[in-house]
Amino acid sequence: MAQPRLKVLPCEYAEAVAFVKQHHRHHKPPCGHKFSLCVADEEEKVRAVVMVGRPVARGNDDGMTLEVTRLASDGCPNACSCLYGAAWRATKALGYGRLITYILDTEPGTTLKAAGWKCLGQRGGGSWNCPSRPRVDKHPTQKKLLFECR
Repeated sequence: MAQPRLKVLPCEYAEAVAFVKQHHRHHKPPCGHKFSLCVADEEEKVRAVVMVGRPVARGNDDGMTLEVTRLASDGCPNACSCLYGAAWRATKALGYGRLITYILDTEPGTTLKAAGWKCLGQRGGGSWNCPSRPRVDKHPTQKKLLFECR
């Protein structure tokens, strides 16, 4: 079976949110973004989306760094690595010098490596719940791997 030919396209926030709600395995869509992109096949069916915004961790929010806050696909081959590469090119074109993302430490990072990203190692994880501000964790609390593109 031939793999679909994919085309990178701009994606409105509402369209990206709807796709993430339907296809992301463990997170809800982020509350905002700087930009989103999608890949579509020959029939113009959206197969994956990437949402890019300001870094979540304030230590990374230096004005020159953006973060891939969500990437979701319907399982289409090569869609994720295509979007990671396109997100970096768009980030550079906007004048930023660094793009980061986190994945679960149980995920292999194959698509990131295929797109030329570098793993910087394991980070954080854990719960945001504390006595002064109780929360219910609705996301994985395990360790994460930090990847970057420069």
